[in-house]
This record gives sequence, C-alpha cells and structure tokens, in this order.
Amino acid sequence: MPCKQPAGTGGVAAGARPADMAVTRENAMSVSDTITQKLTAAFAPVSLEVIDESHHHQGHGGWREGGETHFRVKLVSAAFAGKSRVDRHRMVNQTLDAELKGRVHALAMETKAPGE
Repeated sequence: MPCKQPAGTGGVAAGARPADMAVTRENAMSVSDTITQKLTAAFAPVSLEVIDESHHHQGHGGWREGGETHFRVKLVSAAFAGKSRVDRHRMVNQTLDAELKGRVHALAMETKAPGE
C-alpha cells in the first residue's frame, strides 16, 4: 500500500527540504551573517563588528544591486596576540576565502589582540 503524505507537504516531511530545492535570497543567510558566523567560529572574538559599507560604493567597481559587496570588519581576538598586521589579515582572508572569491568585492579590516 502506498504511503500517503500529509496534505500540503508536496511529499516532503515537515521541516525537510528536498535536495534539489534552490536556496533563494529570501531564505539564504546574508553575507554579513555568514562573515559574522565564520569569524566567530574561527577566532572566538572578544569583540566583532561586521559593517556593510556597500552603499558608499554604489556605481563603483565591484558594487552589485542589493549591496553586500563592501565590508569593514573590526575584530579583537586573542588569536592575534604576537602576530603582525599582515599575518592577522592573512588569517581573516583565509577564513573568508569563499566570500572573497564570491560576492565580497572589498574587505577593510581592523584586527587587534585584547589590550591593544
């Protein structure tokens, strides 16, 4: 006997998503949220600010409709203790590699260790 799905689920269990369902901008995590999540996981920051500055670059190179192309990150983490500014920036760039190869056109950084 065939298994019946509850009405309105389209054959997908409640809360589940078929593998081929496209992720739309409405239900996708914002670039800002992705950056925040990745930096938090990688650096356990004492403080973190992710600022979307895209509106300052409208009409310039790399800007796209909808923004989320130009960011400033202010990050304080013990992981930066004893590291040069160049090393700190490399650490952040490595963490955000996929975003920098994708939608993010520019990333300004202020990276510090606690107490600096």
